[in-house]
Amino acid sequence: MAHWLRQPGQFVTALLFPVLMVLMFGYLFGGALIVPGGGDYREFLLPGMFAMTVLFGIESTYAAVAVDTARGVTDRFRSLPMTPSAVLAGRAAADLLHCAVGLAVMLACGAAVGWQWRAGAPAALAAIGLLLLLRFALVWIGIHLALVLRRPESVIMLQILVWPLGFTSNAFVSPDTMPGWLGTVAGWNPLSATVAACRELFGNPGWGGESFAARHAVALAVAWPLLLIAVFGPLAVRRYRRLDR
Repeated sequence: MAHWLRQPGQFVTALLFPVLMVLMFGYLFGGALIVPGGGDYREFLLPGMFAMTVLFGIESTYAAVAVDTARGVTDRFRSLPMTPSAVLAGRAAADLLHCAVGLAVMLACGAAVGWQWRAGAPAALAAIGLLLLLRFALVWIGIHLALVLRRPESVIMLQILVWPLGFTSNAFVSPDTMPGWLGTVAGWNPLSATVAACRELFGNPGWGGESFAARHAVALAVAWPLLLIAVFGPLAVRRYRRLDR
């Protein structure tokens, strides 16, 4: 958090980038896109953009951990009498707070362009909770990869993986519009589960479907992040302990 206060430009830029994405897709491309079952495209788009905001955060997590590792900051922490999980949990908690601020900005942006939730406040809070749960899971992936690779410049490699993951989902268009095999991949994308669950909980158009993944979106939006946390959380802690090997 001290870094955010001392580098406000970088912090604000990270918050405004998703807003630019909303304006681009909502106004430049939105007129050419059709929502499955009908409805306003911006209401279809915003839950997807909320999830994309969550996804893009993995890059900042990776970069921060990799920089600390390369500069020896992590080694200083490891020399202190603290549990290994404390440092990583602090990083994850800080990133979760950053995501909460980013989602607040995106919710305000959505309201400004005409988006609204239509299923009540409890359902909307549940949707926001699912988004934060996904972010928490992705944070642990970013931490683990940064501790494995250690080089800040390798964030480019992560970006090459993140962008296809984000666009091969239902964030911008329905998987039904894709070729069969690609639609199946997009339907089972963990990001798609969260997006579909958020559309359902927000009461926005485009969340229905006949596939198992579409019919059980809320359950998968809980299961996928918990699975990722269960796998990459222990891996990150184990790697942190073995950095000198």
